[in-house]
Amino acid sequence: MVQLDQMKIELQQYEEALAEARDSLDLDYKKQRIEELSREMEAPDFWNDADRANGKMKQLKELQKTVEDADGLSAAYDDIMMLIEMGNEDDDPSVIPGIRAELDAFEAKLEEIRLSTLLTGEYDDSNAIISLNAGAGGTESCDWCSMLYRMYTKWADKKGYTVEVLNFVDGDEAGIKSVDFQVNGTNAYGYLKSERGVHRLVRISPFNAQGKRQTSFVSCDVTPDIEKDLDVVINPDDIRIDTYRSSGAGGQHINKTSSAIRITHFPTGIVVTCQNERSQFQNKDKAMQMLKAKLYMLKQEEEAAKMAGIRGEIKDIAWGSQIRSYVLQPYTLVKDTRTEEETSNASGVLDGDIDRFINAYLKMEAGKAGRREE
Repeated sequence: MVQLDQMKIELQQYEEALAEARDSLDLDYKKQRIEELSREMEAPDFWNDADRANGKMKQLKELQKTVEDADGLSAAYDDIMMLIEMGNEDDDPSVIPGIRAELDAFEAKLEEIRLSTLLTGEYDDSNAIISLNAGAGGTESCDWCSMLYRMYTKWADKKGYTVEVLNFVDGDEAGIKSVDFQVNGTNAYGYLKSERGVHRLVRISPFNAQGKRQTSFVSCDVTPDIEKDLDVVINPDDIRIDTYRSSGAGGQHINKTSSAIRITHFPTGIVVTCQNERSQFQNKDKAMQMLKAKLYMLKQEEEAAKMAGIRGEIKDIAWGSQIRSYVLQPYTLVKDTRTEEETSNASGVLDGDIDRFINAYLKMEAGKAGRREE
């Protein structure tokens, strides 16, 4: 049948891409490392150091998932090819929709794996800490901030990642004034680093009785959660540590104790906050870790070779500085100003379907890296 023959040609076109993706993943090394870690876990003293043991467990699960995904994709290729051959032999058109669905799923998974091979930055495999801050636009921007927070939590849920709120400040009338949250999962920073910048919303404001269009801005900063002990020295005279009562999203201790911590670094103007942990000591420890990570990133920026891959330019939260525009009225369009990627499905984007923008950014950055090497 013509349709099956066309799908066979389409599938065969991906054979080389599948082989390249498997080579890029270095599966032989990963399988060897899985065996090594499995043997280490059998040692009687493995759990004597809980932190180290948990790190090994996490590494093992990540390696196993990568190998399983790659092997599963290869198996899917063979299965689809077999279904096509059987469909042709039986001359049965009823199998076409099922094979089409299998082929579409295969293409989507292959694209996901190919993109994961682009995540070669020093911290791409780390968890990500996202800071959203409402900018120009007042209450409207606070509402926009809450919409973006929902968008990222929806995206994280679809990826199987978890979200941990570190700091949360409600808007004066509605929405969120600022929120810091950590997205936990393999390659979370590698994907979410594409979201760093100012996000612009255009819509008819629900807070404007006259029904006028309103433009709002929210800044998004993304930092890797660097777990290793960084070689960053902080002069106690350069910082101010404030304690305050926790508010907004958090645990049962919220509003009961002054356990929240805010650290201000005078030389750089960096401010970090944490209120999610159970004690003031834990909040201070996490806030210091966040500050060290931000200072380390700034230090890395001074090295031109790493500047583009780690942290982008920090822009004002206002006109002319946005990386992406979300237009809801009079038409619907979400467009990234860096990659020119766009879609009219704004509701889908706000429900967490942002992979097309992340993928376009990763491809753009990979192209830049390739040109620099030339």
